[in-house]
Amino acid sequence: MPEPVTTTSQLHSVGGVRDALRGLTLRGRAFVAAGVTAILCAILLGQSALTRVGVLVLVLPLVAALVIGRGRTQITVSRSVAPRLVTAGQPARVDLTIVNDGRRPTGALLAEDLVPYALGTRSRFVLRGLSRHWERKVSYQVRSDVRGAFEIGPLALRVADPFGLVELRRTFPGTSNLVVTPRTVALPRIPLGGGWSGTGEHRPQAFAAGSAEDVSVREYRRGDELRRVHWRSSARVGELMVRREEQPWEARATVLLDDRLRVHRGQGLASSFEAAVSVAASILTHLELAGYSVRLVTSAGSPPDDTDNAVAELERLALITPTQRPLLDVGWCGEQARGGLVVAVLGSTEPTDVPALRRIRHDASSALAIVIDVEQWTTRTPAADLPAAAAAVSLLGWRAVPVGPRDRLDRAWQDLGRAAERAAAGKAAIR
Repeated sequence: MPEPVTTTSQLHSVGGVRDALRGLTLRGRAFVAAGVTAILCAILLGQSALTRVGVLVLVLPLVAALVIGRGRTQITVSRSVAPRLVTAGQPARVDLTIVNDGRRPTGALLAEDLVPYALGTRSRFVLRGLSRHWERKVSYQVRSDVRGAFEIGPLALRVADPFGLVELRRTFPGTSNLVVTPRTVALPRIPLGGGWSGTGEHRPQAFAAGSAEDVSVREYRRGDELRRVHWRSSARVGELMVRREEQPWEARATVLLDDRLRVHRGQGLASSFEAAVSVAASILTHLELAGYSVRLVTSAGSPPDDTDNAVAELERLALITPTQRPLLDVGWCGEQARGGLVVAVLGSTEPTDVPALRRIRHDASSALAIVIDVEQWTTRTPAADLPAAAAAVSLLGWRAVPVGPRDRLDRAWQDLGRAAERAAAGKAAIR
């Protein structure tokens, strides 16, 4: 889970007589106007009693402004969001720490944190009983049902007198970010196959096939640990021989998301593109839990800063939008990707996509595809047992299954596993 990120605003002053006079509310200005009017009428009419009333009405907001202005406060606001990365539908907690290094404020302090509409309504707090050099901590929860990156803040503080005649406002510019990743579905384990390369540090035992250890030896060097001595080789050669460092192995997988607008149907949250993003996020999460080093590629290929980090790839999926690209970029299918596992999440396929899909299949030792039956997002009618798009991908050597808006992803994933088992059995029979 990502660590919470804390943002602290600059120190601000809340107070001052001039600021207080400029902070007269509509009620306070009405009192001033009524007081002046009463005094003028009293002078014209010669009514001394009316003069006293006018002076009282006029002085009241001025006294309130003087009291509020003299209670100068120095406010520091810190905000932390935990966790910073959540799945759609899961809550996150926002912690606010408000510290005053100045005088005690007069009246109540009202705090209001600006929250995007997708995360809920604004969070308002009333802070009372504040002493000199006080500190208060408040918390609230936010939750979004849609993916994306959201900015929480800024925080607005208001100091008002008990009569509501004067109100001072300060906005603290500090904001915090919350990333909401797509919804995911827990997938069952299936025989995936492929994906091993000698550039990592571990190899999940659940998918191991053969030995990942290089047992070659070399001559003993000063400083080598005795537990690495290979006694059989030493006896045969006549001098101490030690095992070489184990060749590190790593399970690598690539998840391809076809994010081209032309291959998807529907709009907004109810589109086939959003369904494809959710499928890709589920597969990324599943492969990462299975021990694979996973990277995400789109129709534009892999990003320059490709790090094989599942958390970073989920953040990319949180912000991804459809592109207008006409073709799939397969520049990432180099020698370094040969022998790896590729899982593609595709929309509708076109004849121009055949060379790219054939190239990917050629470089991958195992190629699986979830084909989104995009036509069901427009017609809402059941499709055939195997839609044309999935059939076309299968003819290119992929293991492909279709997924519609009413289909369960975990069952489709199991169908992929059964297809892989049948393919492995067929190869064994041929051998």
